[in-house]
Amino acid sequence: MATPEPQSSTQPGKALPLLLTPIFLRGVAVRNRIVASPMCQYRSVDGGPTDWHIVHLGRLAMGGAGIVFCEETAVEPRGRKTYECAGIWSKAHVAAYKRVSSFIREQGAVPAMQLGHSGRKASVHGPQQEWAPLTEADAAKGLPPWVGLAPSAIREDEGHHIPRAMELADIRAVATAWRRATALSAEAGFDIIEIHGAHGYLIHQFLSPLTNTRTDAYGGDRAGRMRFALEICEAVREEWPPAKPLFFRISCVDGMGGVWSLEDSIVLAKELKARGVDVVDCSSGGITGSSAMPVLPRTPGYHVPFAARIRREAKMMTCAVGLITEAKQAESILQGGSADLVALARELLWNAEWPVQAARELGVADYLSLLPAGYAHRLRRREEVAALPINANADVDPGQARLIEST
Repeated sequence: MATPEPQSSTQPGKALPLLLTPIFLRGVAVRNRIVASPMCQYRSVDGGPTDWHIVHLGRLAMGGAGIVFCEETAVEPRGRKTYECAGIWSKAHVAAYKRVSSFIREQGAVPAMQLGHSGRKASVHGPQQEWAPLTEADAAKGLPPWVGLAPSAIREDEGHHIPRAMELADIRAVATAWRRATALSAEAGFDIIEIHGAHGYLIHQFLSPLTNTRTDAYGGDRAGRMRFALEICEAVREEWPPAKPLFFRISCVDGMGGVWSLEDSIVLAKELKARGVDVVDCSSGGITGSSAMPVLPRTPGYHVPFAARIRREAKMMTCAVGLITEAKQAESILQGGSADLVALARELLWNAEWPVQAARELGVADYLSLLPAGYAHRLRRREEVAALPINANADVDPGQARLIEST
């Protein structure tokens, strides 16, 4: 990891806060350490992005984030959760995604794509319908249910569809789909790919013994259960340009009652690093069971200890996510060596200009430079006018008058 010289400072001779310091990830320069995390929108049509995605993701890029991720994007149609989920499995998707990536880049952010596969989570309605499984009634409306894939034929929850246990041919086909989606993402102009191996999706289903009861080379002990994840990683890294970074999101621990542990994740991270992964994106949850593993309390920065241990023990870069909402909190995570990047999700939905406000709170002199030039110009003018010592009864200098009228 290398960082370029800061372009502005809080005070003369003082470096930028680490949160606002640029970073190089392989050959990609990122303007700061703030990541807009992938957030599913359920607004896609036949997998492809719409105007909603231009506005949603463009807003996050305009707000000053360094990296802006598209939502979890399926590598094949059956890998979606819902009919409205994003996907990139066809050349027909490329032009629409290129509009998205180009706009993000024009705003100074790095466009990033998260690739995933729902596995057994497939064939449901969206979150506003509480993930209700599709039924024959939906089929009559043109939304027929489909059979999801999984390492073992274990359903997500009572009442949900039973997935089909993957045969070796299925494993090869899904790996090929991941490879193709990687090539399409490069063609669509993205500079970072993240493999989604968390939150109970297909890769996580292979990792956890609660959802993987296979007895072949893709099951059994930890090495067997990691095989699928590592083969997907190898396929993506081979297809992805060497100068572009690869992220991998993991659930550092299963959900309440789970089995996959932080120690397992550290071992996995070391293997991922050996296969060319640059950053482990540290999250949690997605698979539950009946073990003694407790629920993870959702307190501010609750994944930071995971990111710190993986960073230290696997000796690789990490990204921390999870209730990071304050500028000083984010800066302390980076200054303390717990992570190299911090990711925000819901906080950016609430306040897309959080990076700009964080820069101001941390004392960056020209914090408005994170905004588009036209925005920054008008806001600087407003600050200049507010600072003028104007008395309502006094004559106004012609230069001051022009400044006031131009704001």
